[in-house]
Amino acid sequence: MSKIVQIKGKAVPIEGDDIDTDQIMPARFLKEITFDKMGDYLFCDLRFDANGKSLDFILDRPAYQNSVFLFVGKNFGCGSSREHAPQAIKRYGIKAIVGLSFAEIFAGNCKSLGIPLVTVESDILESLYTILKSNSQSEFVLDLEKKIITCASQQFPIDIPEARRQSFLDGTWDSLQLLKEQMALVEKVASHLPYLNHFN
Repeated sequence: MSKIVQIKGKAVPIEGDDIDTDQIMPARFLKEITFDKMGDYLFCDLRFDANGKSLDFILDRPAYQNSVFLFVGKNFGCGSSREHAPQAIKRYGIKAIVGLSFAEIFAGNCKSLGIPLVTVESDILESLYTILKSNSQSEFVLDLEKKIITCASQQFPIDIPEARRQSFLDGTWDSLQLLKEQMALVEKVASHLPYLNHFN
């Protein structure tokens, strides 16, 4: 696993509160047996009509192509616990999300994929939106060590739960990988569990 200390790049604003996982990843795509194409379906119903015609959703506008940040409002990622939503975000190319608040299960799923979610105060989010509206090509730098996000000469404080922040800085954010690296210990513990050893 790699350490995640700084993330640099462009951002796209997804304005509005309570954007749920069904908007992020419509339920009909959950039948896919791998996550490989999830990035293609991100916000699908907001991007295209029933005939596949573009609805000019902000993700598809040329000015916001190749963005690595999402700027979002309150309670982003609420709804179901489907992992497909953060998988779609990651596979689309988003590396971090800055917002007012996040649904807890969504936040945990993002952490396991190496996507930092950081929160800011509402006035700071408005400032970030203003920067993007004046120049969509603005480059932002998220620094998890310093707990700031910067753009040109402007610097804003961010917040993130300390345990999650440390896991990114240490490179221990992938719990599945950690488990695999400790397989000998897993097998030792499993050997003493009665329900895994012919328990009657």
